[in-house]
Amino acid sequence: MGNVYDSIMAGLTEAVEDAKSKDKKLKRCVVSVVPVKMYKAKEIQDIRKKTGLSQKLFASYMGVSLKTVEAWEAGTNHPSGAASRILSMMEMDADLINNFPFVQI
Repeated sequence: MGNVYDSIMAGLTEAVEDAKSKDKKLKRCVVSVVPVKMYKAKEIQDIRKKTGLSQKLFASYMGVSLKTVEAWEAGTNHPSGAASRILSMMEMDADLINNFPFVQI
């Protein structure tokens, strides 16, 4: 246990010293995350149809209720968070449901 603690403390000490130093020696990288896309009803319906899934199977794949998918496609509700990310992935990769078969057809 001491080795892990010592290693973490050494890394933290090195990072703090580098942050205070004028001559930065440690590698830095900037990470950016694409904002979650807001989907319109027609876009969701198009994505679902492209998958070939019924609303019920699509809901099962997305981990939401059938009522939720119906509301998305009617435009009364909109997906957010993880659901929007999965829709983005489906939009980018039409084969996603085959590569990650959570629903057996």
